[in-house]
Amino acid sequence: MMGEPWFLGLVAGVVALLSVFSVLGRVLARRTRTPEQREVALNLNARVRSWWLMIALFAAAVILGPIVTLLLFGLLSLMALREFLTLTPTRLGDHRALFWCFFVFLPLQYVLIGIAWYGLFAILIPVYAFLILPSLAAVAGDTRDFLARCAKVQWALMLAVYALSHAPALLMLELPGYALPPAMLLLYLMVVVQISDVFQYVFGKLFGRTRLAPSVSPSKTVEGLVGGGLTAIAVGTGLCVITPFSALQAAGMSTVIVVLGFLGGFTLSAIKRDLGVKDWGRAIEGHGGVLDRLDSVSFAAPVFFHFTRYWFAA
Repeated sequence: MMGEPWFLGLVAGVVALLSVFSVLGRVLARRTRTPEQREVALNLNARVRSWWLMIALFAAAVILGPIVTLLLFGLLSLMALREFLTLTPTRLGDHRALFWCFFVFLPLQYVLIGIAWYGLFAILIPVYAFLILPSLAAVAGDTRDFLARCAKVQWALMLAVYALSHAPALLMLELPGYALPPAMLLLYLMVVVQISDVFQYVFGKLFGRTRLAPSVSPSKTVEGLVGGGLTAIAVGTGLCVITPFSALQAAGMSTVIVVLGFLGGFTLSAIKRDLGVKDWGRAIEGHGGVLDRLDSVSFAAPVFFHFTRYWFAA
């Protein structure tokens, strides 16, 4: 796979795009004159450095195989789950439920992906964890804020583990007539999500005038969403060559990824505003925590996975 012209071209394209933004960031940093311009330049440079690191990690995972990919996403889920639960404090009565989240449901979810047991993978958390976790909290006998506490724990598990695990779950798909490794679907998802994110930021800063909902995310604008979204859809359509999709189907799939990715970032921004915090953590320079970087993926991955499985899998 690594020696194929299409793969080398894809890697070269991603590297070239990041290189352009690296140069652009350096030029902007040298030409800034106001504090606002300096902040934009610093933010862009920090984002680009983070994108270099993340693309390198995901490329290594794709090249080294499914086990490394699962371990990487399992670690990301662990970090994201910890971030969410750290910002939504729990009580002593939740400790049994938290133990099951971290040491039972999280590893079991990724094991099920590894052995390609789709039937249990799809329902483990939304059915079994949904019933078991509040039961464990109830047995502890602490009823103070019981409903809110259970909702926070279940939200954390669904978002950080169940939703995010659908990204590496793309590796379990068997697609008739598709000759490339399923890892290309994961790479496709990540590239479209990242392109949408970066160009929404760039278009928003260059042309943004109409804010979508300032109380939720002051930086989100209609111009940024439209410009960044259309750019990502165009890139996703062009990348149809590494997918089982036709150009028209790739346009539809990339549109789904862009819309769900935007909703993911927007929804988690609303949660952060409710909690009174700016970032989920400080794990990634320029992006805050793991959830700040993967909020779009957590919403886009499940829908992309199930659309692909329903329409294209055996």
